Amino acid sequence: MNGTHTILASAWLAMAGGLFGLSFRIVRRAALVRPALGNRGLKRARALSEGVFFARIEPLLRHTAAWMGDLHVPRLRTSIARDLRRSGDYLGLCEDELLAMSLLSGISFAIVMAFITSALQLSQLCVVSALVLGAMLPVFRVKAVASARASSVTRSLPGVIELAAMCMGAGLDFPRALRRIVESAADSSQAIIEELRRVLQELDLGHTRRAAMTAFSERVPSDEVRELVNSVVQSEEKGTPLARVLTIQARTLRLRRSVAAEETASEAALMLIGPMSLIFLCVIALLLGPVVLRVMTGGLVSS
Repeated sequence: MNGTHTILASAWLAMAGGLFGLSFRIVRRAALVRPALGNRGLKRARALSEGVFFARIEPLLRHTAAWMGDLHVPRLRTSIARDLRRSGDYLGLCEDELLAMSLLSGISFAIVMAFITSALQLSQLCVVSALVLGAMLPVFRVKAVASARASSVTRSLPGVIELAAMCMGAGLDFPRALRRIVESAADSSQAIIEELRRVLQELDLGHTRRAAMTAFSERVPSDEVRELVNSVVQSEEKGTPLARVLTIQARTLRLRRSVAAEETASEAALMLIGPMSLIFLCVIALLLGPVVLRVMTGGLVSS
């Protein structure tokens, strides 16, 4: 028993020493510079103004991210950068900051679970599970935001395409039509408006229409966006009037949405068969239950 206690005490001391050394190294190293320009700077400023908790942990996050820059994980960084782009630069985070957030989240979950495990005398595997879960939560959050953003863009795309086609039919070219839509938008924080603004910014910087639209399809990986980008690129290459192409594309997207809605409605009817059957059985039980009980207890015979 003494040997076991000695091993456990040594393990806890080693862990505490490692955390102290990590904290000391993080504090000594200069923090990452807070983004102030571009879409990432706008998202960071909005997150700091709206989120009180994020505003408090953001300095620690930048200090930890400076230390995470030493990790040589190129594949993981590439995957994180792709997810952050698709999420619309969530909270204005970079790859190192998301890794730092995962580290801090995992340590926080592990500490809380360690106290719970000690109080309830649970297995130490719960601490490891909490560490892994806490480390994965920020990544899952970014992926969920990216998925929700792609769905929002897909829903808003037919209306935006029709507006662009109407503007081009009135005499505007494609960039001016997009600019008109962005400037007249009621909510500038919509995902589709932010993406169109990014396309216009890239066009203003000298990128070709093909490059700007291709980057749009990479940020929003949905079939509808890919079809729109392919239509715009092919129209530019073949000289087809873009307004007519956009009109056809908008009609196709609306038809696809109506077909998808009909399929969802038919699937919903099939999914309701199970609950309706249970409700029907419950009604039958309520109606026939008293009669069955009286028969089983001999109530009907005695009367």
